[in-house]
Amino acid sequence: MGRLVLLLLLAFLMPGLAIPVPPALKALSNLHLSTSFTSRPSVVMKYSIHYIEQKIDHFGFKNDKTFNQRYLIADQHWRKEGGSILFYTGNEGDIIWFCNNTGFMWDVAEELKAMLVFAEHRYYGQSLPFGADSFRDSRHLNFLTSEQALADFAELIKHLKRTIPGAENQPVIALGGSYGGMLAAWFRMKYPHIVVGALAASAPIWQFEDIVPCGVFMKIVTTDFKRSGPNCSESIQSSWDAINRLTRNGTGMDWLSEALHLCTPLKNAQDVQHLKDWISETWVNLAMVDYPYESNFLQPLPAWPIKVVCQYLKNPNLSDKKLLQNIFQALNVYYNYSGQARCLNMSETSTSSLGSLGWSYQACTEIVMPFCTNGIDDMFEPQPWDLKTFSDECFKQWGVKPRPSWITSMYGGKNISSHTNIIFRGGPSSRSPSQQCL
Repeated sequence: MGRLVLLLLLAFLMPGLAIPVPPALKALSNLHLSTSFTSRPSVVMKYSIHYIEQKIDHFGFKNDKTFNQRYLIADQHWRKEGGSILFYTGNEGDIIWFCNNTGFMWDVAEELKAMLVFAEHRYYGQSLPFGADSFRDSRHLNFLTSEQALADFAELIKHLKRTIPGAENQPVIALGGSYGGMLAAWFRMKYPHIVVGALAASAPIWQFEDIVPCGVFMKIVTTDFKRSGPNCSESIQSSWDAINRLTRNGTGMDWLSEALHLCTPLKNAQDVQHLKDWISETWVNLAMVDYPYESNFLQPLPAWPIKVVCQYLKNPNLSDKKLLQNIFQALNVYYNYSGQARCLNMSETSTSSLGSLGWSYQACTEIVMPFCTNGIDDMFEPQPWDLKTFSDECFKQWGVKPRPSWITSMYGGKNISSHTNIIFRGGPSSRSPSQQCL
């Protein structure tokens, strides 16, 4: 990866435009990164845990119910004179897990004399508006939106400035990665009087409607594998047909279940499709955490994990069984690098700290991100983007229909030239997807 310099994307979007940058944000843009935004910090983490009472509905006047939003504060390097506040816009998971894996904020806290604030996103971790009933039905989930989350963040910052002596006049910079990076950028766009700027890491704010082709993301993932080893992506591409041929009968399913050390044996065609979806998601996750050092973000992994995976995938022209035995070795890098797994569980692709249930609802409502593959420009089985099928599946699961145009209507899509002081930074390495979502 080398040492990355944060890029001010606005300089590319608006050439020749002079953008006033606050000192704290300018310092962020000039810092060299020796770690990724979502790496383990190189300092000892000390934080206190707090809660704030938030409205369940910020935008209506009839519902006056509230819930407790969790947030963390680390202020060992904060200075009342000349200091700043770095505000992590929590995304789809437990905020303590994100805090423990967000290295950049900890690494720059002393230099920026910064107070670090990590805000938990509503409906994730312990910030559940309806407690155990929060995911019971779409009526309870109706308040799980990016707009409500941003309003939570704005209210929290106002609360901090009212209650912490010395914080009132300090600049606040929003930071986040992936969906949290989208939130950081959108926070600056919607609440410029609350935050002076934003650092949005790996924030796919263009992955909506037809702003970018639906196949771009998977093509980038494929490029990661193609560059990490000879014939690596070709071996993965060949594996899909090998799976299909071997699982035409029960005997082949039994063999493959044993060869891949699956915790739950394959029984039917639906299980086989689930297997292929699970393997595909594994390759995507590897691309998103292809760090040049050992990490423990989604799973315990070695440095440059895709290179390690590709050591097992050098020949796509093997027999079906031999090829899939090599696929198992590759999968084992992701799921069993620690050597503790007795079998591979198709129901898990990442840490349980991620809130997959809440994210599923968000993806079925406003965060509608089209993805597709064609098996030609990428290493995956062809899978077109079908909004109707997607919408029907969402309705079956949640009783709601997605609104694919709402995010661009709300936040502008590419039409963001009126906004300033937003730093967009690419993926975790120079070869990983520059736009990603966990």
